[in-house]
Amino acid sequence: MPYINVKFTKGSATAEQKARIIAGMTHVLRDVIDKAPEATFVVIDEVEHENWGIGGLPVLEYWQKTGTSASAGGKP
Repeated sequence: MPYINVKFTKGSATAEQKARIIAGMTHVLRDVIDKAPEATFVVIDEVEHENWGIGGLPVLEYWQKTGTSASAGGKP
């Protein structure tokens, strides 16, 4: 029984996007290692911004410094 844990900062994805992530990850395991979707677990953890860091900085400070954000996919 595969278990996939996806983590990202809170508010980074809509409910529809999360559903697509769950379906996509499930299909990858089915296609690559032939695991039945019924036996695959996908868990999404949304992490509070103050509990996430990038490049030695809290994520909000990093985004501010680099001009990026979660909505931009971490890109400028």
